[in-house]
Amino acid sequence: MRILGINLNDNQRIEMALTAVFGIGRSRAHTILDKAGIEYGVKPKDLSVDEENKVRAEIEAFKLEADLKREIGTNIKRLKDIKSYRGTRHAKRLPVRGQRTKSNARTLKGVKKTMGSGKKKETKK
Repeated sequence: MRILGINLNDNQRIEMALTAVFGIGRSRAHTILDKAGIEYGVKPKDLSVDEENKVRAEIEAFKLEADLKREIGTNIKRLKDIKSYRGTRHAKRLPVRGQRTKSNARTLKGVKKTMGSGKKKETKK
């Protein structure tokens, strides 16, 4: 099954296969399947053409993939332009939502960089 240019894994349950699409998590997948009237445990290869079309119709109601990524990028750019606190945190590549940075935040900050040259100067006596 192919949705928004993404091939869904035919061997996974449909509720998990839908999460391959950017913007669809478990809860949104459950919402889509409930509205389409499809069980969570069905595999994408077992869906009929009519059921696939129902799922596609429900998915079209949401902003997903490239549109969602573009909107998120625009929102972050706006925060940077107005120089809000969150915008400056994004610009400095630091955690935005109040997390501590003294001991954590390695994902955003990157590998530890030691301050100084690394060698001690030898003194003659």
